[in-house]
Amino acid sequence: MSDVVTFELLHADQAQRSVNDVALVAPTDVRVRPGRGVVLRGPNGAGKSTMLRMMTGAALPSSGTVTLDGKKVDERVPRVREVIAALLWPITGYRELTVQDHLVLVDQTWGGQRETCADRVNAMFDLLDIEPLRHRFLHELSSGQRQLADLAMTLIRPSGVLVLDEPEQRLDSDRRAQLARILLARKQAGAALLVACHDESVIEVIADDTVTLTPVPL
Repeated sequence: MSDVVTFELLHADQAQRSVNDVALVAPTDVRVRPGRGVVLRGPNGAGKSTMLRMMTGAALPSSGTVTLDGKKVDERVPRVREVIAALLWPITGYRELTVQDHLVLVDQTWGGQRETCADRVNAMFDLLDIEPLRHRFLHELSSGQRQLADLAMTLIRPSGVLVLDEPEQRLDSDRRAQLARILLARKQAGAALLVACHDESVIEVIADDTVTLTPVPL
């Protein structure tokens, strides 16, 4: 498992987002601390994905604030990118690179020692049990296999907070149980989890706190 980056608090304080005067998320408070798992719950259309984008700095709140250790969250800030590893949508990869190539690329981009890169990459294939995907191209993968490859690319880099939007999607029940165990281990290592999730079996394992979002009335 990758190194844990230290932080104190990722905090949404009455964060709300609107586009063209249409509210996507009602004012919401979220507190994410090391070693804790926070799950966003709510029906489709409640704004969970938008909330996660605000928490990572991929979208800015229209009102309220989102801060990391007291400083505004913006994905352009290196410290924000260092602490937060997010999987909010399918990762845009390179057609000519294999799954292994992508893991090496991510590992080296985030400062992994070159001499031990192969060890970390091999460990990720073992962790997710995806050895058959090692030499496959991303465009050759099924939807479930692609989800596992994207999770591997997210997990291999150092981070303090894992922000995941329905990471259980496209996975069967055995893979979802495996995912829950991996996320629990990450939390026990000191990282924080912020996850939008519908699967009760996963929520039961990883959640210390839940935040329920409801659709904003039109």
